[in-house]
Amino acid sequence: MAAVLASSPLPHQDVIDGLHDFSRVDLQSNWLVHGGAIALEQALSPAIQATWGSVELNDRSHIAWEAGKQVLWMGQRFVVPETLQGYDVAGHQIRLDLTWWADSAQIFVNGERVQEGDLFDCVTKFCLAKVAQPGEIFDLAICLTSPGHDRGALVLSQIRFEAVAMPQRSCPEPGFVADELAVLGRYLQQFEPDKLEAFEAALEPLGGIDGAEVLAHLGALRKQLTPLTAPLQQRRIDLIGHAHLDMAWLWPVAETWEAAEQTFESALKLQGEFPQLTFGHSSPALYAWIQEHRPELFARIKQAVAEGRWEIIAGPWIEPDCILPSGESLVRQMLYGQLYIEQELGFKNRVAWLPDSFGFCNQFPQILKQAGVDYFVTEKLLWNDTTQFPHQLFNWRSPDGTEITSYMSARIGTQIAPVQMAEYAVGWEAATGEGRSLWLPGVGDHGGGPTREMLETAARWQDSPFFPPMDFTTVHSYLDDVVARAHGSEIPRWEQDLYLEYHRGCYTSHADQKRYNRLSEALLYEAELWSSLATLALGAAYPKQEIETLWKKVLFNQFHDILPGSSIPEVFEDADRDWSLVLERGAAIRQVALEAIAQA
Repeated sequence: MAAVLASSPLPHQDVIDGLHDFSRVDLQSNWLVHGGAIALEQALSPAIQATWGSVELNDRSHIAWEAGKQVLWMGQRFVVPETLQGYDVAGHQIRLDLTWWADSAQIFVNGERVQEGDLFDCVTKFCLAKVAQPGEIFDLAICLTSPGHDRGALVLSQIRFEAVAMPQRSCPEPGFVADELAVLGRYLQQFEPDKLEAFEAALEPLGGIDGAEVLAHLGALRKQLTPLTAPLQQRRIDLIGHAHLDMAWLWPVAETWEAAEQTFESALKLQGEFPQLTFGHSSPALYAWIQEHRPELFARIKQAVAEGRWEIIAGPWIEPDCILPSGESLVRQMLYGQLYIEQELGFKNRVAWLPDSFGFCNQFPQILKQAGVDYFVTEKLLWNDTTQFPHQLFNWRSPDGTEITSYMSARIGTQIAPVQMAEYAVGWEAATGEGRSLWLPGVGDHGGGPTREMLETAARWQDSPFFPPMDFTTVHSYLDDVVARAHGSEIPRWEQDLYLEYHRGCYTSHADQKRYNRLSEALLYEAELWSSLATLALGAAYPKQEIETLWKKVLFNQFHDILPGSSIPEVFEDADRDWSLVLERGAAIRQVALEAIAQA
């Protein structure tokens, strides 16, 4: 398969970057800031904000402040201009783009709170106005609280003007065209470098152009470059909405259930507005909780599954650590995960979806294949801090010779970001020879999933001739299609552990969790063994349900942020209660069986 070629700067990258300035305003240096708590009515008063201090940007152009849940207020007034460097922005849609690193975020516009976010839902592209009116005033305020474990930062803040719902226009705004040029240039650079000279010559006249003339030049440029877009139209980018949700990490398990409910409700609501949206989620343990506690929501999910709009990408009971658990535990993960999906939804899942686990033992393919799984999916080895993992599509072989088709996916928790998507698609095709890539839009880690803005952006880019066709699909369908087309070609083979060169320290933390896990695994094996003998030899009642319940508690605590030791202290307090219950009840089951055998 082809090797990934390192990308060099595009010709006239400065020209492409400069086009953004005709439809974008950077807000970072204009904020006034106030540290600490302040009454809401004062914080939202432009007169009070005028007394706040000036902002200081660090060497990354971020606004940073101290860790430990420290509050920082920011405020500024934005007045809609008539033009940006001569470019007429009247009638455009106005979006406020913000990216933060904060435990919580509250965004206010003209004294009203319009949006909230957190450490994971950390990007917004909020619509300030559908139609820009020069002279209109927006008083903006943000309240950010730094994470307990890290410094906070406002990473990006800008205003973008978008020429949407303007049928009289034949050309998008300059910023959109700039991204189109970046996408086209990257594809030409990778696959048709002989056409880069024509691309560069076409961009040459844009240097130093005035905003009043830019639209006419860009319209002519798009027509001139359209013949070069043929390779783009021969490719395709598939989409599936996703919301990675850790069962516990920087929050306790109780909060996970709330995040799941909100995430699933949001996905179903968006599917009502955007029928093309497909959504995929893992973890039978999560669906089981929803089924028990929110049966109406589960029924709607089940209906969406039947309609092909909701995909179960599950495999194991939860997304476990795949290094520390015993082989028996990994078998149980697959047994209970597959059994639940088959009993409640009527099919076996063929994808083992483990994007975030911290590495994988090389016996795993054997376990997955025996559980009826055809595909193993992760993206975690993209995190390697030393060695770049060499494959994106490969056959992973166990020591016994069992192989499973394995896929290194795009990153989870991503936006509909066309330039980033094109960069990924080019790298994927260079590595595999496959012109069809899969993108996973959706807020993640703490749930969230795709947003309305993502879907609106996708719809807008579907109309661009300078971007590959896009369509929503499912992971099963995508992998079936890719592997079928790869039939007969050489897919590389990997015969070792999938070792993650990252997160190493967590495996030496919380030794008590490792000990509880091993004691519980051994105890439940003994409880099952002696209970089985008592049943077979004496006809004693077999405690199937209680053993299964205890196993599921063990499997849950093998989640990849619990057992390795990478969660907050509250998570381990919850885990300790479960471990204690397993050890107490497991010992009791074993004792009952041994006494029955002894008295026979």
